[in-house]
Amino acid sequence: MPLPLIRPHRYDIGIALVGLAGGLTGVRYDVFSVVSVGPYSPVALIGLLAMCGAELLRRGAPGWCLGIGTAAVLWDSLTGGLLAVLLMFTDVVYAAVLYGGPRLSRTVLRGSVALTVAVTVGALAWLRDPQALALGVLAAAITATPAWTAAIVRGHRESAAHARLRAEQTALLAEMDRVQAITDERARMARELHDVVANHLSAIAIHSTAALTLDDPAAGRDALTIIRENSTQGLAEMRRLIGILRADDPEAAPEALPGLDSLDALIARAARSAAGRLRITAEDRRADLPRPPAPVDLAAYRIVQESLTNALKHATPGEVRVRLDQDDAQSLTVCVTSPNAAAGHDTSRPRAPGSGAGLTGMRERVALLGGTFSAGPHGEGDRWQVLARLPLTEGTTTA
Repeated sequence: MPLPLIRPHRYDIGIALVGLAGGLTGVRYDVFSVVSVGPYSPVALIGLLAMCGAELLRRGAPGWCLGIGTAAVLWDSLTGGLLAVLLMFTDVVYAAVLYGGPRLSRTVLRGSVALTVAVTVGALAWLRDPQALALGVLAAAITATPAWTAAIVRGHRESAAHARLRAEQTALLAEMDRVQAITDERARMARELHDVVANHLSAIAIHSTAALTLDDPAAGRDALTIIRENSTQGLAEMRRLIGILRADDPEAAPEALPGLDSLDALIARAARSAAGRLRITAEDRRADLPRPPAPVDLAAYRIVQESLTNALKHATPGEVRVRLDQDDAQSLTVCVTSPNAAAGHDTSRPRAPGSGAGLTGMRERVALLGGTFSAGPHGEGDRWQVLARLPLTEGTTTA
């Protein structure tokens, strides 16, 4: 395996330079040798230079650093044994455990312990003197102590890294939840604003256009009456919605929302807005069954409201049928059928433009409750049907 090209860290360069200076000082004054073997040979500088070179690789290539350092300390021990070389070898062992891969770290850690035990037992068996324990202590100081120190530091670093990762993941999840909550709230407000305002504004647009185009004082007066009624009701509902948004207690909001109990008044207003062009009938097959949960009750009311608004804007003259059917405690079915404008092609009356937001809002409301929704031509294509099945379950999401 070729020696990789590593750019040494500035701290590693500093360690290598300090070690080289210490080694040369020991050679100059002959006071740092561990074992005296006579005059220090210039050949012994090879071990010092090799150890300094190993220090340059301590972060970038700890495996190579350990291999070169081990060879250097063995060479140096045969040619004089500089203390600087021995001290740098302890740093090499430390770096191999701290910066090496998991496998190298475990191998060096176990090897240092095994070497310490082997040196201690071998010295006692050979010298048979308790003072031989000093050799075991020296071996532990050179290998086991820096290895275990590095293992402790590495463990703390990994724990800190894991803690940072968990904190980042927690912050990311919190941000995702915040964004999702804001998105859901914006969608809910958009649905409420559309359902509260759009139907009244649609009626106002249709009848104001009629009042401007029809040369009939009586028809114009009727149109203005309907315009005033819808503008007044729209303003009242807008004020109610603003009050809900500004309420300190969000739990009180659902109490102010309309439900199927107000269905008769809704149909009556739609019939007045239709001005005889549409005949609206309602059939409630729920009999004496309990009132559905508040979210289902509100969603059903809004679906009927938006369906009637669409009929006022787009349907050709004819009958609009509203049917409610409740399957005991299982589901509530809302079905609204109206004349299909695409089949009739009636262009003799003013129309209000549509953006499709109403169908989107109805579909979202039903999806939040876990129900099914469909809207499209029905029968032979001459009718338009809106069909929603809403499950009656506890803990239904607010629509």
